[in-house]
Amino acid sequence: MKPSVLRYLALAAFSFSILLPFKAIAASGVDSLFVDARGSFHQEILNGHYSSQMRADYLNLHIYGKINDSFTYRVRQRLNVWIDKQDPFRATDWMSLSWKATDKLTLMAGKSAILIGGYEYDSAPIDVYFYSQFCSNLSQYFAFGFNLQYEVAKSQYLTFQVCNSPLDTGFSEALAYNFVWTGGFAPWWETIWSLNFIEDPQRRVMNYIALGNHLLFNKVQIDVDFFHRASFKQQNFFLSDYSLIGKLIWRVGNWNICGKAGYESNDAANVNANGESFDTVLKAGTSYFYGGCGLEYFPLGNDDVRLHIAYYRDSFEHKDNLQIGLKWKFRIIGASK
Repeated sequence: MKPSVLRYLALAAFSFSILLPFKAIAASGVDSLFVDARGSFHQEILNGHYSSQMRADYLNLHIYGKINDSFTYRVRQRLNVWIDKQDPFRATDWMSLSWKATDKLTLMAGKSAILIGGYEYDSAPIDVYFYSQFCSNLSQYFAFGFNLQYEVAKSQYLTFQVCNSPLDTGFSEALAYNFVWTGGFAPWWETIWSLNFIEDPQRRVMNYIALGNHLLFNKVQIDVDFFHRASFKQQNFFLSDYSLIGKLIWRVGNWNICGKAGYESNDAANVNANGESFDTVLKAGTSYFYGGCGLEYFPLGNDDVRLHIAYYRDSFEHKDNLQIGLKWKFRIIGASK
């Protein structure tokens, strides 16, 4: 057996060995502890060549709890990601402590999601079958930092975050300064909008304006995301580097009928004097389209077990990808979030 396989088996055995003690301390502050996993069978045609493989996509351990009425915490650990010496927390998505200072003001510190608007970006990775180039190419999505959140009105929140940059990995001097509004205009229109100032490894600043919109119409849900990116040094600041993404889910009984498509573009002129792209995520001169559809089935009527079949195609590699898979949750303490 390969050493890498032995390491993963040892990690899995260790992870499950620590679950039983958590059950005994449920009364001491652990509100919810669960494991979720996703595996799939991928079939792909690329340049006329067919390939197929079984994949274990995700294995996550989640812990939610509270210390008292003011302090709560959250942990999400990816059990299928090997820990890196350069970044010992690479496999940790969440490791945060929140303090509800007043009825309206909450402060959070630790590792958490880097706050960029948009529902494709905001979705848990285990629930996304294919991503835009923008979301795929960020160097990291979770980072250490602190958040200050204020409830300006009922269910309307403004959040300020300072954290490590999504354009670099692990701990570095590059930071991100994020301003986010989470709320909505009506019961059928929810929003995650953000204004972001992001440093890259060379400490150059990119500005993001991310407008995520979630529309609810009875059994139909529609997401419309718009990401605008620009350097303050480029000639055409507006609408020369952007992504537009749409997703539709139609709920029919225990089934979801899904469709998603996106278009992304960055003008070739968005380069510095050395010909280097200001945007390191979607390079200057890029024009990209992707889209797909799928079916989800929930045999238990909730999200504890989900079967899916999803297809997508993109304009870069012109590949046809079909995946058939299963997601499941194993609850240990309380209800899963």
